[in-house]
Amino acid sequence: MGSLQSAELRLVLSIMISWHRSLIAALCTLLCATSLNAFQLPASSKQCIVGIADGWNSSHVELRWFEKRAGKWQPVGAPWPGRLGKNGLIWGLGLHPVPKGAKTKIEGDMRSPAGVFRLGGVWGYAEAIQKHPKLAYRQVTPRDLWVEDPESPSYNLNVILPHDPKTDWERKQQMHQNDAAHSLKWFIAHNAKPNIIPNAGSSIFFHIWRRGGAAPTAGCTTMSEAKLKQLIALADPQKMPLFVLLPRAEYERLAPIWKLP
Repeated sequence: MGSLQSAELRLVLSIMISWHRSLIAALCTLLCATSLNAFQLPASSKQCIVGIADGWNSSHVELRWFEKRAGKWQPVGAPWPGRLGKNGLIWGLGLHPVPKGAKTKIEGDMRSPAGVFRLGGVWGYAEAIQKHPKLAYRQVTPRDLWVEDPESPSYNLNVILPHDPKTDWERKQQMHQNDAAHSLKWFIAHNAKPNIIPNAGSSIFFHIWRRGGAAPTAGCTTMSEAKLKQLIALADPQKMPLFVLLPRAEYERLAPIWKLP
């Protein structure tokens, strides 16, 4: 009798554990869906660049500038072409929630981060550029590093050395020198401070494309020099400019939920 009761008890416990796990899974799915459905672009944002790719594996993107006027997003000018990572897109870490079970960007995957991102400062070779007075700009010097080493505490940060690079590590992290494609670059805040995750992808910018747009990137979004200069001149930090990058199917599904332009 004791053996039978023990077997029955084990069966009941097994059923309870299985039910508990199913409940947790269901709650997680519900919370994830709720999170996706609850997210919207910040109301304080009044400038936005929208990038739409044909699919997750496309390295081509159509970009367009929007401004919010009288509470509604309005396109400004015509769309223009850009290039993405060689292997396409993958969910990045920005303002948006990441769908449950979705793969996210890792260092060196040659994919552009998808989602909704704040836009930060600008770096370039020129002493000065045309820009809003409150948009941060730094002239790149040989002492400027952008750390792409996931094991460094300065991962995905601009570090300014007190001396010219001396070690192989410092030279490897050095921001591009004498490279026309990187002569002007605008930071896309993927995996950015204060929540930087090691190996989740670094050094994501808008910058000038190579070979007139014939070449994909390692994960950045590129375009013509003239268009990049135009965007930077339009950007007003007080209007909280954002970058939305999504495959077309995801954009069409999420646009009404996230209140995208």
